[in-house]
Amino acid sequence: MASRRQQKVARVIRESVSKTILTGLSDPRIHGLISVTEVDVSPDMKNATIYLSILTPENRGQDTIFEALCHASAHFQHQLSGELTGKCCPQLRFKQDQKVKKTLETLRLIEEAEHEYSAHSLLETPEDMEE
Repeated sequence: MASRRQQKVARVIRESVSKTILTGLSDPRIHGLISVTEVDVSPDMKNATIYLSILTPENRGQDTIFEALCHASAHFQHQLSGELTGKCCPQLRFKQDQKVKKTLETLRLIEEAEHEYSAHSLLETPEDMEE
């Protein structure tokens, strides 16, 4: 369970990183829908792990986008240092969050199964149903 201070710092980090992604990066490799899904701050406040969800058309180029975001970590760090009031600014680490991608894939599979079931039901004749 994170302390109140950790939660507050995590919220500031989430807002700062999200804002920087939206307005402060000019790298052409960064595109698509990028969201900060979670921020974990260590108890000593020296490290923060930021989980990013990256969605692109046909799920292409996500690794390249993630690499570009990691490459911009110093920029994120600089932006964040101006927003935190504590003695030190946590060292930022980025990880790709696969939860959203897995959820979308699960929903796609459910929809596909539903279509197959509907198609199979339409092919059955009334005599097949009586058996």
